[in-house]
Amino acid sequence: MLFRNGVLILLALAAFAVAHSLTAGLGLKPWLKRRLGERVVEGWYRLWYNAFSLITLLPVGALLVLLPDSTLYRVEGTGAVLLRLAQAVGALGLVGALLVTDVWRFTGIRQAVAYLRGEPLPLPEPPLVINGMYRFVRHPLYFFSLLALWSMPVMTVNLLMFNIGATLYFVIGSRVEERRLVQSYGEAYRAYQQRVPGLIPLLRLPPLRPSRQQGD
Repeated sequence: MLFRNGVLILLALAAFAVAHSLTAGLGLKPWLKRRLGERVVEGWYRLWYNAFSLITLLPVGALLVLLPDSTLYRVEGTGAVLLRLAQAVGALGLVGALLVTDVWRFTGIRQAVAYLRGEPLPLPEPPLVINGMYRFVRHPLYFFSLLALWSMPVMTVNLLMFNIGATLYFVIGSRVEERRLVQSYGEAYRAYQQRVPGLIPLLRLPPLRPSRQQGD
């Protein structure tokens, strides 16, 4: 029973990952532009994408809450305090990583406001962020999320399966994101890859090498 529940959680996460990857893919946005127009897509796509991501994540949360579960381990005393502190660091790190970026653009609100005001779209490409938390790790949002997830003082079967699925998603997602960033920023991002670890500070993995594009 517990194994089946874990598989259901992993399948729900996989469905979310597929939906998230398809909507984040480089091919969908141009396809929509051809049918809806560039201005509409540039103004609303990011906001719609974030809302869609949250909606497709809801079934995963529902399964975590509703499915029968069993405790694997429980850390108490000083260990529990240390783990809670690690979770707090994860939460603060997420906030810190967001604050050095354009949060309004990240959520899609800036683009929607520009559309409603009749301002030019698409917005100019934002500068490559390499300060703040990004000086230590290229994907701090993923890293601090993992820190918070794996610092649970109480670990259940369902949570373990969720953490495993989320970790795989972050690892694969970070590599896919690298491809887009290289396409957007070129040599500036490749140089950044050489200086800063990708997902875990001090752990340097080889960067994903995208296929050569015409004109490279």
